[in-house]
Amino acid sequence: MTLPALALCAIVGMLPLRVLPMLPPSEWIVGGALMALLLLLRGPQALRYGCVTLLCLCWGLAMAHFTLAPIADLTGRHQSVEAVVRTTDGATTHTVTIVNAEGKWIPRGVNVTLYGSYLPTAPCPGQRWSLILALRPVHGQLNEGGFDNQRHSLSQGKVLTGRVLRATALNTQCSLRGKYIASVTRALNGYAWRDVILALGFGERLNVSDSIKNLMRATGTAHLMAISGLHIALAGAIGWGMARLMQRFLPAQRIGYRLPLLLSLLVAAVYTWLAGANPPAVRTLLSLTICAATVLSGRRWHPWQIWLCCIGSIVIADPLAVLSDSLWLSAFAVAALIFWYQWMPFRPRTPCRPLRMLYGMVHLQAGITLLLLPLQISLFHGISTTSLVANMFAVPAITLISVPLILAGMVLDLLPLSGIEQAVWWLADRSLAVTFSTLEALPDGWLEVDQRWQWLALVPWLAIACWRLRLHVAVPFTAATMLASTLFPFLPRPAEKGWTVHMLDVGHGLALVIERHGRAMLYDTGGAWPGGDSGRQTIIPWLRWHHLTPEGVIVSHEHLDHRGGLASVLTAWPGLPVRSPMGWEGHSPCERGQMWRWQGLRFTALWPLPGHKQSGNNRSCVVRIDDGHQSVLLTGDIEADAELAMLKHHWQFMRADVIQVPHHGSRTSSGGALLGQVAGRVAIASVARYNAWHLPSKKVVERYRTRGYRWFDTAHAGQISVVFTAHGWHVRRYREQILPRWYHQWFGVPADSR
Repeated sequence: MTLPALALCAIVGMLPLRVLPMLPPSEWIVGGALMALLLLLRGPQALRYGCVTLLCLCWGLAMAHFTLAPIADLTGRHQSVEAVVRTTDGATTHTVTIVNAEGKWIPRGVNVTLYGSYLPTAPCPGQRWSLILALRPVHGQLNEGGFDNQRHSLSQGKVLTGRVLRATALNTQCSLRGKYIASVTRALNGYAWRDVILALGFGERLNVSDSIKNLMRATGTAHLMAISGLHIALAGAIGWGMARLMQRFLPAQRIGYRLPLLLSLLVAAVYTWLAGANPPAVRTLLSLTICAATVLSGRRWHPWQIWLCCIGSIVIADPLAVLSDSLWLSAFAVAALIFWYQWMPFRPRTPCRPLRMLYGMVHLQAGITLLLLPLQISLFHGISTTSLVANMFAVPAITLISVPLILAGMVLDLLPLSGIEQAVWWLADRSLAVTFSTLEALPDGWLEVDQRWQWLALVPWLAIACWRLRLHVAVPFTAATMLASTLFPFLPRPAEKGWTVHMLDVGHGLALVIERHGRAMLYDTGGAWPGGDSGRQTIIPWLRWHHLTPEGVIVSHEHLDHRGGLASVLTAWPGLPVRSPMGWEGHSPCERGQMWRWQGLRFTALWPLPGHKQSGNNRSCVVRIDDGHQSVLLTGDIEADAELAMLKHHWQFMRADVIQVPHHGSRTSSGGALLGQVAGRVAIASVARYNAWHLPSKKVVERYRTRGYRWFDTAHAGQISVVFTAHGWHVRRYREQILPRWYHQWFGVPADSR
């Protein structure tokens, strides 16, 4: 069996980890592995590829179980552990590796991210601490088209988060890398681009400002900030150049290709260590090792064979890497370049060398820009229209000027040459200043793209294949068909008779989208926190990905967990009408007795009373939405006293099929009188797992179920969508129905809401 064939079997065997709804039991995995081994040893040769694929699948499933094992072992009670600090922001966020728990040694260690936890002394990588930790399984908000934090965490091997209850330093000595970072950081004090230099030199990106990250995202240059393929390969190239320089002083018989190759791997490995051995850097080093091995083998390998061997070796070494978006982005980028240079080779016709180099860069950037469109849209829901221009100067500027200067400064920091070191740091700082000022001068090129364009982004690949195979000549209607397909997103949607209420998963807060005929009405906009809000993080991307245009916002009351994203929504869609009971400037009132229609739906305000003087939860705008047959009651955070007053004044209009649970399931709301008068069948609640108030109350959940309601909450279900049609209604939940995957499960104790 050839190595490329083995690599292909490994890739095919690991891919089910991305789509399996649940992991099979361990007994099935062991049985499958034994059966594959038996058939591989005793069965016909025709089955060997299937057997190897099954073995790889069993290996991946076993590693998934192994990765999840700490959830059962280390959660449920406070843990006394010994841990080594891996990374830290110097304040409250740290990544540690638990090496001993409750006196038991953990061979491979368990990586844990600690949030909101100050340590008695300033931490640094390499320190060893005795900690009392409150650990909990990883849990992420899940919405259609949103960032999948659970999958990302599992792909990094981080299945636990927690906080420090007590800490005692066992060894305050920093690791060699930690001391090195501290030394370089001190040398960089006073430089404007210090944080970017540390990110490019050591992969320490925690302190890089959001403005820099957003600028690089808008210009399509974010890949330059991550220490991955480009920078590790550059370090390897520097090692190769050093070896070739040494060979100039050797006799001819001592000069060969092996020394430069091995030295380049050594330098790349050292740089990978300096970068904290983060997964993208390790994957790059593994790929470089595979490439070096193919050269040393003496065989002539095809680029696609090397590509298969690199990806296969990565997923065998780390099966959960198949869950990583960064792996597939890198793999897709390399595949795109191979395809581009095979099907659209660069053939310069000018004798001028500078022009040939310029044309070559344009050719390269054009290919990578066009062929990465499918993955760009799928992962980032947008494309940068300025990326071609930005990368034309940013890639050579950072790769050929800034990074070599940074590497030189890092080397000089080890030598007693502070004057020269400071000069190099000044040059590196100025080079980054020029690069980023040029990027800032470019117009905002980020273009949001919705899901209609996801598959049409494959058109550049198909067009190149069609042109090279001359299908446009052999089959004349091919080009016309491809051109016509690009018009599909602009065609009007067929009129939909139904409507949907989406409760988005925004953690502790509330955000609902009422959707009909490609339009949307918002009820509340989630929460806000220092540096962000639910509007910018969840609501706006969700609406744009689903090609929905909001036509109004209803804000239930003034608490931040309900109106936190309002400013961001109004910035994205200026002039959007807002209705609320708060009496703020520009807000239409929401009072009992008001009624209005939108997209054929009737909205009836049931609370508060006109002239109502209360504030806070009991001033929540309660709205009933119906289509004449089916209805939803939206209650905000209304509490028991206001519920009874509302029933007293407007009881005959309270019936609804679906109720949004008031106040996130608090015991202060959802009185028996309200539930009896509504007489609904479904209750949907917006709650966050691990919230500080232990919501929803168990008594409230039981109260709903006793009265015949089906209970759903966003902590367990993720996004909840109630779809109303002419034939009835049904509920769709993200974890169980919209995208059921094993890595979307509720890990840990089922009722845990700490």
